[in-house]
Amino acid sequence: MRIKWYGTASLLLESGNTRLLIDPYLKQYNRALPPLPVDEAATADAIFITHPHLDHFRDVGVFLSSVKKCFVSEEGIAHAIANGIPDGNMIPYAANEKLEVGDFSVRVFQSRHCKFDAATVLSVALNPFTYFRFSDGVALLKETKRYKISADGIYALEFSAEGKRVMVLGSAGMDENTEYPDGADLLVFPYQGRARMHRYMIPFLKTFRPKAVMIDHFDDAFPPLTHTIGTKKFAPTVKKVLPDARTIVPEENVWYEV
Repeated sequence: MRIKWYGTASLLLESGNTRLLIDPYLKQYNRALPPLPVDEAATADAIFITHPHLDHFRDVGVFLSSVKKCFVSEEGIAHAIANGIPDGNMIPYAANEKLEVGDFSVRVFQSRHCKFDAATVLSVALNPFTYFRFSDGVALLKETKRYKISADGIYALEFSAEGKRVMVLGSAGMDENTEYPDGADLLVFPYQGRARMHRYMIPFLKTFRPKAVMIDHFDDAFPPLTHTIGTKKFAPTVKKVLPDARTIVPEENVWYEV
């Protein structure tokens, strides 16, 4: 099994003859980022949406003429209808389901969205760049409101193939009533949304105890409301908690073996 990061939370998983596209986002709010290779992403056999927020779901319609299955929550299908996204290929899923797509087995777990802390909010509010691009920020906030989700509207997905397991978190949150499997071969952790993400990550490392950790979502997808997150403390923190775990700070459009 191998995995590729396309930027923000977009991933491509491949095993055998099966490819799965996760949370595709075209990054139209920051054109300085490398473009998502649409032609390659469209070769996927199915799309999985962890939650229907703007940066995980808005661009899925670009792929639905070629990718015939899109697994998403009922809430996501409602968002698609409301926002003019074709919903004919969308298949609803929910927590505790197990799905089969080609060479992959997929288990669905209830999750939670990361809650922005005061330090993160203030870092935006006190940054002069925020007001230099104030109209962009206002437009982005209006767009974001069209893709609000409920507290239960986000899932963690475990992908299994070739005797390997990959756990993908759509956002850095956990549901306190859900028992998550540990020991995955790879945990994909979204490294955005809180100050000192390296410290915030520690409970996740202790819960999931993966053999390897790869971060995503650390790029500047929504200026002026976001910025690139520094990753210098990521690997040392993982090594302190899980000394034998491998760490990956991915480059865009590069394959990594699981």
